[in-house]
Amino acid sequence: MLVPLVFAFCGFYVGGAKAEMYNNATEVVLMRHGTTTVLSMQNNYQGPPEGFALVVPVPTVIKPDQVKTLPRDIFDKIDTLGAPRLVEYWEQDPCFVPEMPEYNSVLTVAFTGETNDEADTSARKDYKVHVEARFSVGEYNIEVLSAKASTGLQDWLTDHHYSIPANAEPLLRPYIVQGMKWFVAKVDPKKVAFKDGMATLSPLRFAYDSQEFTLPIRLGLANSKGTQDLIVNVLAPNNTRYEVANYPNITIPTNLPVNDAVRTRFGEFYAALFDHAIEQKPGAVVTEYSWDASSCDPCPGPILDGDDLQTFGGDVLGARYRDVTGYTLTRLHARYGKEVKDDLSFRAVEPIAGGRGIPDAHGEMSTKVTNEGINNFQGRYVILHPWDGPVACEAPRRGMWGGPTSQQQLASSPVMAATNLAFAPRGKVALASLLAKDVPEVGLLSSRAAQPPIAVRQQGCGCNTASSGVEALVGFAAVGLVLRRRRRV
Repeated sequence: MLVPLVFAFCGFYVGGAKAEMYNNATEVVLMRHGTTTVLSMQNNYQGPPEGFALVVPVPTVIKPDQVKTLPRDIFDKIDTLGAPRLVEYWEQDPCFVPEMPEYNSVLTVAFTGETNDEADTSARKDYKVHVEARFSVGEYNIEVLSAKASTGLQDWLTDHHYSIPANAEPLLRPYIVQGMKWFVAKVDPKKVAFKDGMATLSPLRFAYDSQEFTLPIRLGLANSKGTQDLIVNVLAPNNTRYEVANYPNITIPTNLPVNDAVRTRFGEFYAALFDHAIEQKPGAVVTEYSWDASSCDPCPGPILDGDDLQTFGGDVLGARYRDVTGYTLTRLHARYGKEVKDDLSFRAVEPIAGGRGIPDAHGEMSTKVTNEGINNFQGRYVILHPWDGPVACEAPRRGMWGGPTSQQQLASSPVMAATNLAFAPRGKVALASLLAKDVPEVGLLSSRAAQPPIAVRQQGCGCNTASSGVEALVGFAAVGLVLRRRRRV
């Protein structure tokens, strides 16, 4: 049986009656101001189309006015905006030199009982578990629990018809010790569309107060069949970038020259590149994007605006979160397995720049990542098209790079974003075969013979550009769990 790739958000899935459940596409967005965190998360659920739920450890009791559902398209926008991108440059007509301006650069458990748990468990043993709140939002019926012992929480879940995996208790224990609460969102399957066993849930957003800025991921290990992926988007003001404080950090190699085949295999190429980067620094969390949220160059899709910012949490954090100017979007990508020992902790760090500029006289681009006082870093991969038209002048000027030189080129070469990376095929392509030339500074060698350099002068403009907008802050996160309902026997 083909096992779906797990793209996990610090949670794990199990299935009652030998059913398998997966959380195979999750993305989170964090905003934070002071001690207030707004966490938005989108999960896809794959499994039986019966009742199930999301269970998330949170530091405080969540109240009804702190929870809402979000439109899914807003996650598509932020995923595209921060995703690695593929761009193309064309060598301009060497006999025509126009005047050009300078270019500056989830513990998951199976649910087997009825939704009205209180009536049939009031006389049961003392679990040291208390229902702190109960309310409904969209397709979710929500309970917030507190627990004083991991065994008590496990017994409570079991006696309330949740099927718990055998190795759950040790994973629950550290969160109980920390005093975490448990946000349980049961899903009404009548309000969710299933297709081929996949349910598309409304994204959930909730806010809470906490002194800590961490993201729990260990709870998801019980459900993992191997490697899991996690993408965290952090929106922060004042040109602030974030990275993890307790694991190694690396930036994805950028400005790499690639051959034309990448156009139809961009996801595969990027997955191979990501895996190569992690092999060089095992256990690292990869920065894929950190850019001033009021612009992007190039823009692979729609940008965020003030309304999007409010949707992700600006309405909770105050009036200052209505204007996207001056904010930074940082995208962090982790890929981990059972070797992970600690939850993710975050810290603010200095700005970085990289993945910019146009090819020089020899078709080369800088792969360096620098500290320039402003966040302008992106994972960018470039196809170069040398001039192949007639050269009818006596003193041609080669090596002027810019945008498409014909309407046909313009129509066939949009900026591409590597989105939905959880589903990118792995192990089917050799990274070296897709590089256009050696990039020894990042330890990558092409399997093709190096192309002869183009002896030219650098001129011209860059690729497609557009304005962008995003803002926000970061916060502490949560763990997703899914529950499945069974009939009583």
